[in-house]
Amino acid sequence: MNGEDPQERPEQIRNIINGLERYNPQAADVLEAYLQQQCEEKFCDCNANRALLKLYQLNPDRIKDEVITNILVKAMTQFPSPQFDLSLHLLSPSQSNPGPNSTSDLTEAVSKLRVLNAQLEGAQYARFWVTLDSDDIYADLTTDIAGFEEMIRLRIAHLVSQAYREVQTSVLEGWLGLDSEDEVKKFVIETCGWRVGEDGLVQIPKNPDNEAKKAEIREDVSVDMFGRVIKRAWEDSA
Repeated sequence: MNGEDPQERPEQIRNIINGLERYNPQAADVLEAYLQQQCEEKFCDCNANRALLKLYQLNPDRIKDEVITNILVKAMTQFPSPQFDLSLHLLSPSQSNPGPNSTSDLTEAVSKLRVLNAQLEGAQYARFWVTLDSDDIYADLTTDIAGFEEMIRLRIAHLVSQAYREVQTSVLEGWLGLDSEDEVKKFVIETCGWRVGEDGLVQIPKNPDNEAKKAEIREDVSVDMFGRVIKRAWEDSA
């Protein structure tokens, strides 16, 4: 999953983000349409989306709150990565750091998305799903992103496969935000291609990341080094 320079990026968008057109206010319409394509086709182009946020920064009259939240949600699906924070830094301070008296819908949305992203970045997967289900606002913020929950589950599964060889289905149930162990088994078998043993353990195939590697530590110590240590110790005691 390449969220920085995806292969789906068309030539027109490549010309915009790599040339002077990235500063043309009219390019915002093209980038907004491209963002809509990303939301519908389940890929992400964070580079192009940041170019759109930069245009909003230079042309505040063009800002669309829904576009900003969609960009943040798409960036969130790239965890663990700096993509969300990079997008966040292109917002104005009043949008990204709401004060105690702020009532803006956008500032509230950004605040809630920051909570979700922090939980994903901190591998607090079970808490993420609880938070996501805790408020209807989260459903509103992610409704434009086709397959949002599926993308998050696939990303979590990929990260789990890098760290584990065996995981209890009950643990994965919380991490993947599924309602039962049967759903977990169906997901890991049909989607991930993993096996589930009779003991309820999910068996994850060996890969370069989760395979234990023997580390060889070699220290080269010469006789002369020992001699200098002994001599120094003798001189100190004398």
